[in-house]
Amino acid sequence: MKTLPELLESGVRDALRVLYDADGANQEITLQSTRKEFEGEFTVVTFPLTRLARKKPEVIAEEIGAYLQGNVDEVTGYNVIKGFLNLVIADRYWTKFLLDSAVAEGFGHVDGGKERVVVEFASPNTNKPLHLGHVRNILLGWATSQLLQAAGHDVVRVQIINDRGIAICKSMLAWERFGDGATPKSKGTKADHFVGGYYVLFEQRFQQEYAEWQQSDEAASVLAEKNTKDLSPEAFWKSFKNTYFNEYSDLGRAAKEMLLRWEKGDPETVALWNRMNGWVYEGFDETYERLGVTFDKVYYESQTYLLGKDMVEAGLDKGVFYRKDDGSVFADLSDTKLDQKALLRGDGTSLYITQDLGTARLRYDDFQAKRMVYTVGDEQNYHFQVLFELLKRLEEPYANGLFHLSYGMVDLPTGKMKSREGTVVDADDLMDEVIQEAYQSSLERDATSELNDTERREIIRKIGMAALKFQIIKVGPQKRMTFDPKESVDLQGQTGPYVQNAYVRTRAVWRKAGDRDLSAADQYRELQPAERELISQLYAYPTLLQDAAANYDPSVVAMFCYELAKNLHKFWHDVSILNAETEAAVAFRLQLCQAVGNVLRSGMGILGIDMPERM
Repeated sequence: MKTLPELLESGVRDALRVLYDADGANQEITLQSTRKEFEGEFTVVTFPLTRLARKKPEVIAEEIGAYLQGNVDEVTGYNVIKGFLNLVIADRYWTKFLLDSAVAEGFGHVDGGKERVVVEFASPNTNKPLHLGHVRNILLGWATSQLLQAAGHDVVRVQIINDRGIAICKSMLAWERFGDGATPKSKGTKADHFVGGYYVLFEQRFQQEYAEWQQSDEAASVLAEKNTKDLSPEAFWKSFKNTYFNEYSDLGRAAKEMLLRWEKGDPETVALWNRMNGWVYEGFDETYERLGVTFDKVYYESQTYLLGKDMVEAGLDKGVFYRKDDGSVFADLSDTKLDQKALLRGDGTSLYITQDLGTARLRYDDFQAKRMVYTVGDEQNYHFQVLFELLKRLEEPYANGLFHLSYGMVDLPTGKMKSREGTVVDADDLMDEVIQEAYQSSLERDATSELNDTERREIIRKIGMAALKFQIIKVGPQKRMTFDPKESVDLQGQTGPYVQNAYVRTRAVWRKAGDRDLSAADQYRELQPAERELISQLYAYPTLLQDAAANYDPSVVAMFCYELAKNLHKFWHDVSILNAETEAAVAFRLQLCQAVGNVLRSGMGILGIDMPERM
């Protein structure tokens, strides 16, 4: 069965043949949604047809409009605005679509049949708890995986945890030196927060050590010898900080020695590493559960960082890569403007890019997926351009199905977040804040007073999490965003709770309707403008999901839900439902409410947002 756009496009091609004796088989027909200020649902852009018709766009639009109205049953009217032909679709088409298709559970979703896709997201470090930046990554990755699944793909959700390196050793060393045997349980602290606190403590003690060292004779000698640019002492010490850590600092030396012991498999160091990482994983899992996300497989950098070396060696054998005199291995990507990229150091040790080569191969071996999506911030754009190019040159079977879901960073109104200084918006604190705001709002409305305390708290949790998730996801992935926690919990306007409220209205009217006979709905004939607007928007939902999935952009779904909710509120204001003039109108409008409610629940579910029955 042809879709409405296919019927209209076919009708336009017939019109070109009949009216202008023109073969329009290969002519692209530009069809778009009609702007709200004009009557109609679909618009044909006639400017590209002037070559075939040899007439002005306005004349073409008038003539094709009249032809379609007379020959295509689904078209009952038209109007022309310059070269734009706005088509009015028959009420009977919309009513049949609603009753036959839109009211069905799962409308818009495709039940499998498409290829497998691996989606990576979250991918945190074990030296700190999850924060606002992670929240955007997690919500975007989860919503994208849900969107792909709704579009019919077999989705595998994975993360890779950075559980090794100097940053983790900083937390371990701080706990070893300053922790006095404390545990998350003994301190009554969430486990990942507990470990993250020692990462911050290390930085504080390091800054204190550095400040004291700057007053020493050794520091004075360093300043005199190395300050060749005649910087002020303050500016020099700021630029010298990393050198101090690597060459002079007691804490820096101890952290690096700990990393070397870990790499050599020292039992005591590995035991401490396992213990502290175990605390962090416990905390991560609690946060993931609150955010409503799960993973099919977790990869650990400690198990993957040596992967990829064999792939590099194979690339050398094929002549894809080359070895320098110092033994290091490089790829010449200058023909793609990606310059020269190091793949192995001169001592044979691997780099991050080497690890990622191996991890991509491992995931393909695990899941046989030829499409992989990496949800990673846009500061890594170059890294993924290089990674994907390398995999193509290695002729990996999945190389053409790789996508970097790049997203803009999240800033605070006061500037960038810095984990080691403790200036971050913690994910758990953020969730607590939005839920508390939802609680205050519910007290003002007193809309859930008839519910028991458990039911009320669950509704409040759903409202608060909707406020947070919608605020994050509605922003297009590529856009950098400044996140103001106070603005994020606004429960009015373009927000998750606004959409939830529309859904609650659809459920409320069904509760009031009771066990009602809806068989008269198919006798409803003349649609009101608010009804046409809702139904035509529902019609667009399946295509919108496919397009959003193809572009890996769940923000499109968020804004669709908002617009649908806004139109539902307008419909609610403009027409009567249970007191409509005929039983056919009552039955039809109840089913329209059901269909809108189903799609709102479906779309918001893709975003990871639960819909309450009351609020």
